[in-house]
Amino acid sequence: MLDLGNSFLSSVERDPHALAIVDGSVRLNYAQWYRRVSAVAAAFDDIGLMPGDHLVTVLQNRWEAATIHWACQFAGIVITPINWRSKADEIDYCVENSEAKAIVFEQVSAEALRQSSEAKSLTRIALGAAEGDEIKFSTMLEREAADAVPRVGADAWSVMLYTSGTTAKPKGVPRRQRAERAAAVAHVAQNQYANGERTLGVMPLYHTMGVRSLLAMSLIGGTFVCLPRFDAIQALRMIADEKITNLYLVPTLYHDLIHNDVFPKTDVSSVRKLGFAGAPMTDGLLKELNAAFKPDLFVNHYGSSEIYTFTIDQNAPAKPGSAGRAGINQRVRVVKLNANSPADLAAVGEEGEVIALLLSDEAFEGYWRRPDSNAKALKQGWYFTGDTGYVDKDGDLFVTGRVDDMIITGGENVSPVEIESCLSLHPAVSEVAVVGLPHDRWGKIIAAFIKRRGPVETDDLDQFCRTSGLANFKRPRQYVFVNEIPKSPVGKLLRRKLVAGEFEAEGTTRLQGTAA
Repeated sequence: MLDLGNSFLSSVERDPHALAIVDGSVRLNYAQWYRRVSAVAAAFDDIGLMPGDHLVTVLQNRWEAATIHWACQFAGIVITPINWRSKADEIDYCVENSEAKAIVFEQVSAEALRQSSEAKSLTRIALGAAEGDEIKFSTMLEREAADAVPRVGADAWSVMLYTSGTTAKPKGVPRRQRAERAAAVAHVAQNQYANGERTLGVMPLYHTMGVRSLLAMSLIGGTFVCLPRFDAIQALRMIADEKITNLYLVPTLYHDLIHNDVFPKTDVSSVRKLGFAGAPMTDGLLKELNAAFKPDLFVNHYGSSEIYTFTIDQNAPAKPGSAGRAGINQRVRVVKLNANSPADLAAVGEEGEVIALLLSDEAFEGYWRRPDSNAKALKQGWYFTGDTGYVDKDGDLFVTGRVDDMIITGGENVSPVEIESCLSLHPAVSEVAVVGLPHDRWGKIIAAFIKRRGPVETDDLDQFCRTSGLANFKRPRQYVFVNEIPKSPVGKLLRRKLVAGEFEAEGTTRLQGTAA
């Protein structure tokens, strides 16, 4: 398989004049971008970075971040991107854990970077103003450089992403260039991308979705339009101005787009393909998006940083909640909860844990310096995802949440996702999140946190659940109306914050009676 450097070169040679990247006033075709990538790769030599070294970046989605990503592929450097909102202690952890040799930052992350004790011993590269012995990134672009030549093969490490670390220290997920390219090729095929596509580059480049969009566009002579941080009005403006053809976002960002006051006034007709990942999408939002965009293709992509694709459903609105079937590089199964063997299969319709084959071309090989995590997740050639789900009679997978999110109430296992999808269909519900809260008698009771878009009360929602066909034991026993549902920087629901009481209540709550 091609390494990523040669893959990029083939794009340059095939489509040298095609628009490659847009970031404000910066508009570069593939030939122009290659010259800048070459300059950065040569500058890495000047500062002594070698193949296999880790380079940490603390950057938003900007053309410089994308350029650094590609320069690392040519130079054989392991790009290790982390959240630009990271605090000093979080930077310390990632720098120490990855054994990084250099770090790149920008103004928005400068304060935390300069407070990081571990970063002080690294070569520090600043986008914008530099202090002391920090290197200005702009000077790296000024030098004349020969065209970059790939220095490593497809088996070299490409990138190390960090998991979100919601319950423990983040885990490094190192991925080889061949796995990264295989995932990008699969992304192109499964989303039916064509030559010259234009995508909105808003999913962060420290997240697998952002990296996949960047690499996929390069394979098809496409355009990566940078949006440094998500803003619904700016995103809608860019969709119209840049004639974006496909969107690949988490459900939260789609929600914010179509519920913004500017959406009805925005021409989104250029968008013909929608894709989502990162979290399940509620039935209500699926219907709204399908009506608003009328896309030719609407893909639910289920995967992870570790193994990019698990399953694909290319017609998500036709079967709400379905994650479809295994991707082109994958096999998946559902095993019984707490199973230790991939052979301990759950029955059709039985909720269990989703597992995926590690032989996939897209798969990682294990966590960075975490044998404990490897022992838990990697078993007999399969990756135990920690996600719960079931396979229906048609063979389609339904993902119901995380093993850790399962609510056990009165001895019954209840998935929050099913309840969220039900409540999302109520016209007065803008967003909903469901968790289990401690209860003396029942162990846990089901609580629904609701962001309202119109007048609705607890009794209205309870009656809606009753008439929807939701099983009686799955009905929420508590409703909490909130101003916002807490989410991670990439839009993932943070149930733990709701359980911990870290939310702003919009009104009063009422505890209902126990199940009849």
